[in-house]
Amino acid sequence: MPLKKDLGFLDIFCIGTGAMISSGLFVLPGILYALVGPGVFLGYLLAAVLLLPALVSKAELATALPKTGGDYFFVDRSLGPTFGMLAGVAAWASLALKTAFALLGLGAFARLLWPGLSLLEARLVALGFCVLFTLVNLWGAKHAGRLQIGLVAVLLVLLCGYVVAGMGKIEASRYTPLLPHGVNAVMVGAAMAFVSFGGLTKVASVAEEVKDPGRNLPLGMFVSGAVVAVAYVAVTLVTVGVVPGDVLSGSLTPISLGGEALWPKVGLVAMSAAAILAFVSTANAGILAASRTPMAMSRDGLLPGFFGRVGERRGTPHYAILFTAAFIGASLFMDLALFIKSASAMKILLFGFSIVALILLRESRVATYQPKFRSPLYPWLHAAGIVAYVFLLIELGSLPLLVAGGILGTGMVWYALYAKTRVARESALAHLAQRIASRTLGGHDLEAELAQIVRTRDGGVDDRFDRLVRDCVILDLEGAVSRDDLFRSVAEKLAWRLDLPPAEILRLLEEREELSSTVIRPGLAIPHIVVEGTGRFDVLLARIREGTPFTPDAEPVRTVFVLIGSKDERNYHLRALAAVAEIAQDSHFD
Repeated sequence: MPLKKDLGFLDIFCIGTGAMISSGLFVLPGILYALVGPGVFLGYLLAAVLLLPALVSKAELATALPKTGGDYFFVDRSLGPTFGMLAGVAAWASLALKTAFALLGLGAFARLLWPGLSLLEARLVALGFCVLFTLVNLWGAKHAGRLQIGLVAVLLVLLCGYVVAGMGKIEASRYTPLLPHGVNAVMVGAAMAFVSFGGLTKVASVAEEVKDPGRNLPLGMFVSGAVVAVAYVAVTLVTVGVVPGDVLSGSLTPISLGGEALWPKVGLVAMSAAAILAFVSTANAGILAASRTPMAMSRDGLLPGFFGRVGERRGTPHYAILFTAAFIGASLFMDLALFIKSASAMKILLFGFSIVALILLRESRVATYQPKFRSPLYPWLHAAGIVAYVFLLIELGSLPLLVAGGILGTGMVWYALYAKTRVARESALAHLAQRIASRTLGGHDLEAELAQIVRTRDGGVDDRFDRLVRDCVILDLEGAVSRDDLFRSVAEKLAWRLDLPPAEILRLLEEREELSSTVIRPGLAIPHIVVEGTGRFDVLLARIREGTPFTPDAEPVRTVFVLIGSKDERNYHLRALAAVAEIAQDSHFD
């Protein structure tokens, strides 16, 4: 059963914003102040700038491949199932641990508001919220999205009030010296703050549930990123200006201290309440996004099939949600400090993987890779991003990288023992190698899958395609026919309909077939070519009873769909190609 497409722009904005405004704002500034000094806001600003290469890459990938799984799906389809397994484990673990950290933040601030709570009771409070958000997500993504809208609205109002009130009470002397530990400390701060922006790309994990993903995904991601970047910089700037440095340094409740400085009677409670709302928002969005990764991996055979089942009543992947929630609940009773740093390392690795995925999909020139948004400054921005992420990983230190490697290694053991014999997918890397070597290294599984995604994204077969198929030329050929004779018959039949010379159509068909075979599965081929002119598009259907040998070693082709269109019809060309690919998958087609 397919997932429901319930999420619009506002849901996407709130899922991204809610996932970001959390411990990175309400806990981390005090820790970073001890490392960077009053210029802590520069660390957040640098982190926001360094996020751009991954952000534009994921926006493009999400509009081209709006499928559940996000990072995992992008990496798997570009680098293959081995790297897909690595990306899936890293994405799921980092999201789940970040969610657990937010839930523990709820427990910590509960102790601040009610000092009598023991540590165990605070953890039980966090576990209770984990159960609550699990139930919300089992109910359906739309309900999770609605909860996000309310939480984020209240949170942004409180933060705006904090910034406006604080601007008039800033003491300029608290900003000097701005960088007592040197400029390099800003880079360290950016490496630690980088994970604070990681939630923005969580929306790619729920892309399959988004209405009009070509518009809502990139718009929601960019607006959310801009709003949160401004919020991080403005809130930390105000906090440094209103809280004494010796009090702020190392504090785990820095924004609450700022609230107390601004409103002595109610500020501590108000900003602690804002922090709790932020943790609620992050935890809710985290369960929603993290559960979609095992679902996508199950669909592809990397995990057992029950993880991919979607409930008929609610349209949610209940087993994946429950598994993710169980992992999060168990982790609440562990020491997560090192694991959070390791999750940061995995998140940066994932961002790098996403950039590489985009590069491979573009350079492989897969015909059906058709994003609605194209990232700018390609490939220079993307290359700069990869270099920057290497430096960020170095700044995190060796121990988090070792822990991250251990988690990824566990995933690779699972892949070797369970998944390796169950998956055989084509990747963009194989397409790139095929283009470089000018020979076929695999089938057309990736092109066919991307074609199906394009069709689903763009709303399916429309009336125009129905008319084209109904009115198309049909060739029903007896006996065996050579490929050259078939193409000559096709060229002659379509020449008068398209007002083109038969020789030109024949030449293009032969050149396209020499580039790579258009046989998408045994017995079926879909030759598709682009012709000069404007407003030209036509379809021809051929049945060859004894078959046509398209390649020497393959089974003869008995069914042929020919698609011919001009350059201005490229988008529709891809939609028609997707429609034909889906029709051919029907069990009654043969």
